[in-house]
Amino acid sequence: MVQKRLARIFALSLSVPLLLGTLAACGAGTSSGSTSNNDVVTIKVATELPVSGKDTSSGKPTENGAHVAVDELQNSIPGYKIVFEAKDDVGSAGTNDPTVGAQNIKSLITDTQVAGVVGPFNSGVAKAEMPDANNAPLALISPSNTNQCLTQENPDIGCKGSNDLVPTLRPTGKVTYFRIATTDDHQGPANADYLYKEANLNLKKAYVIDDTTVYGVGIATTFSNEWTKLGGTVLGRSSEPSTTTSYVSLLTDIASKQPDVIYFGGTDANGGLSVRQQMQQVPALKNTVYAGGDGLVTDTFATTIGTTGGPVFGTVASSDSSKNPNYQKFLDSYKKYGDIGSYSAAGYDCMKILINAIHKAIDAGAKPAASGDTEAAKKFRQAVIDQIQKTSYDGLTGHHSFDVNGDTTNKVITIQQIETVDGKAAWKILKSVTVA
Repeated sequence: MVQKRLARIFALSLSVPLLLGTLAACGAGTSSGSTSNNDVVTIKVATELPVSGKDTSSGKPTENGAHVAVDELQNSIPGYKIVFEAKDDVGSAGTNDPTVGAQNIKSLITDTQVAGVVGPFNSGVAKAEMPDANNAPLALISPSNTNQCLTQENPDIGCKGSNDLVPTLRPTGKVTYFRIATTDDHQGPANADYLYKEANLNLKKAYVIDDTTVYGVGIATTFSNEWTKLGGTVLGRSSEPSTTTSYVSLLTDIASKQPDVIYFGGTDANGGLSVRQQMQQVPALKNTVYAGGDGLVTDTFATTIGTTGGPVFGTVASSDSSKNPNYQKFLDSYKKYGDIGSYSAAGYDCMKILINAIHKAIDAGAKPAASGDTEAAKKFRQAVIDQIQKTSYDGLTGHHSFDVNGDTTNKVITIQQIETVDGKAAWKILKSVTVA
């Protein structure tokens, strides 16, 4: 009797580990990137922005806005954890560098856990990144790219000849790039319309400078074309690379033409700030109106030049997010990251659009890739892209859906001016313009 009981106990002791081993083997391949049903699978979302050097005031607040969205939604998909990864595309010159941006995208593509990217910030960087991202495929959602020819083939808005970019940027023929910023074929003209018709400064003669970048040349051209259509005179046009340190000789020549306004197409880091500072060294230009696009609308620009000299106007390719009822909640969450920027809310909205698309792709049956599984990554990334294309999103920057080119249907421009706000120089929104 004792011997039989011992035999049964011995047999049971052998069967338990065998049963556990069988269960473990059955469960080993049931979830992407995990070895147990209790594991949480990692999905990475990235930003690709200029967050150091001279471009810090543009890119870092945008990255911070995206980070707030990840903070909110990192545990929003059951069984998965959203992990934030940041890339910086600033090069050795201290400004955004298309070559660095392209290298960053290649790196993100090889990481199979990356489901999508918020960025880039600058149109020239987008031009370098888009072909690889399109071939991957990997979604890019830009909060701030505004050059119209990144997505459109329309000679009437300047997208012809060397500016017919879409065949190169979209080699697969499929849309993988999206943006929530209004394009420069609207931003440049909106600035021209305000200055010519509404600023009440009797501005008729403009001189135009660009920084030679894709963005700068594009917005300077659309401003110039609209200014001429309105009946204004464009006295001349100069293209000055970011390596330029002194603009005094150019500005002295411009002064002889007696412009009412100098328009700069480009960013503050690529000459926009230096031109305005050096205008103060040319007596005839000290009080001349200065204007530009969203590349100038940074805290650094406003606080550096202050309110001395002539009026300074800018535009931002987005709505006035401060009027959104959820804006204060966003500000409260953002505080730990520092000062807000012109595209902080846009960075937040882009990241929320991306994470929402990831969630919907998973709900529809798509499986995030395990580390190193290239084929699975391609399938999941395409599923995310498909969901982004279907987006209908109400955010801080307004309602966004995307047209067949990946452009937002929410086309709003804010007109801004540097004024004294709470004791310091800052950009103040004058009006919002909804464009067709």
